Amino acid sequence: MMRRAQFVEDRTLVRDRAVGGLVGLAVGDSFGDAARMQANREGYGFITDFNAGATWSTDDTEFALLTAKTLIACDGKLTTDDVVAAWFEDVVVQDEFKRGGASEIAAAINLRRGLRPPQSGKFNTFHMSDGTAMRIPPVGIICAGEPEEAAKMAEIDATISHFGDGVWGAQAVAAAVAVAMVDGSFEEIFDAALSQIPSDSWLYHNMKRAFSIIEEADGSILNSWMQLHDEIRASTWATTAEAIPAAFACLKLEHSDFKPGLVLAGNFARDADTIGAVAGAILGAKYGLSAIPKHWVEKVRYPSGTCLQFTKGIDIVAMGEQLADLIR
Repeated sequence: MMRRAQFVEDRTLVRDRAVGGLVGLAVGDSFGDAARMQANREGYGFITDFNAGATWSTDDTEFALLTAKTLIACDGKLTTDDVVAAWFEDVVVQDEFKRGGASEIAAAINLRRGLRPPQSGKFNTFHMSDGTAMRIPPVGIICAGEPEEAAKMAEIDATISHFGDGVWGAQAVAAAVAVAMVDGSFEEIFDAALSQIPSDSWLYHNMKRAFSIIEEADGSILNSWMQLHDEIRASTWATTAEAIPAAFACLKLEHSDFKPGLVLAGNFARDADTIGAVAGAILGAKYGLSAIPKHWVEKVRYPSGTCLQFTKGIDIVAMGEQLADLIR
């Protein structure tokens, strides 16, 4: 793993990793959403690429762009007031969310009622959803090489909409991305994620169980795939304690390069867009934009604004470059 001081000196590398992390998230989001579509299941079973058709994005990419926009506006010095102001500007003002996550919609309602973090996240029926983990990678990107700082900043962002496992999942992902950015090994990435999760939590239990299943199967995808689904399954598929262990399990099974790791994660089913987004962000931060197929980059480069209207047509590559400028 590189030291941050060494990393920031190579501005070409910084840009490649920062843009790679953000684009990787968007690719994973769209790929996972495509993989679980009934037409693709019937036509291919297991997909390895995007088929023909228009680009699209879900709440995963678009809320991650909200996080990125907020970080850029505050020059990377995030406060709770910054997060609240950003949500009032781009979330609370919307009357409807066509593809919005339940946790984020509930948080917006709480903000309208006058609640503020941490109550706006704690008094939320969906506070254990994976809604923060999928939007938090921009924090890990700007905190390259500083996983503890990434976890602190992730908590600031996450508490507006989440509590408990919902916050710890965000901290785990942010720390993992921060280590991936500076070329940490995957064991270092996994250790960074686990170190942010209380050992008596549901999320920690499922993370450890997922890793154990893989180790007991000697790293075999075929011998661990169905057991992973069975043993970490929650009653609702967008639960942090299911989706985040699933993402890290896929990375443990396959992380040799961006495309094979992303394809495996995107085909996990259940909340595949978030599983793909988290895995894609970590893989993109680790291997950089240069490792992502160019046609995949162009496929997701300009979001559809399906959930957050302000994101329609934003250039994700340009926003990734702005995040890179915060790494200094």
